[in-house]
Amino acid sequence: MTYQETDNQIEAIQTEIEVLRMKILELRKERPLEEFDDYALLDKDGNTVMLSSLFQDKDELLVIHNMGKSCTYCTLWADGFSSLTKPLNDRVPFVLISPNPPSIMKEFSESRNWEFNCISAHDSNFIKDVGYSYLKGGRTYYNPGVSAFVKKDNKIYRSNKDYFGPGDTYNNVWHFFELLSKGCNDWQPKYHY
Repeated sequence: MTYQETDNQIEAIQTEIEVLRMKILELRKERPLEEFDDYALLDKDGNTVMLSSLFQDKDELLVIHNMGKSCTYCTLWADGFSSLTKPLNDRVPFVLISPNPPSIMKEFSESRNWEFNCISAHDSNFIKDVGYSYLKGGRTYYNPGVSAFVKKDNKIYRSNKDYFGPGDTYNNVWHFFELLSKGCNDWQPKYHY
């Protein structure tokens, strides 16, 4: 197969993917709202903040579900959000929620120079109730992802959600690596490069 023939096949597949992506967007618009309580969470200093207050003066909120300091993958995603903080916050309040206690979250987020709002769900059922944690063998495990919330009639609803993982659309480093002849080549995220 020639380079041009390969390009033509890639372009045809990318067109199919775009059609499917548009179908996903339509389904997300049709997804029924899922009601949630107004959870008590903690800021970096250990002060109680209510989920409703994270909306600030808007009626929408993006919540990044981060697995905490122990996950290099979540750290990679959060590092990538640093460059998006201003445009995201211009459109909608954007917060990262971690299972870590506030003191650990504060120390770690400051060491990474994260300028976005970091909130702790330590000692809260929030992460479990939104479906980003589970019990296995008596131990709690976490999943990374994002939830979109909306406030309507003084109630909080989740309008959409998605999960994070290598190759997703929320972290572009994987897509750059996929262009290389050796792909990711067993590359793993690190705390320091």
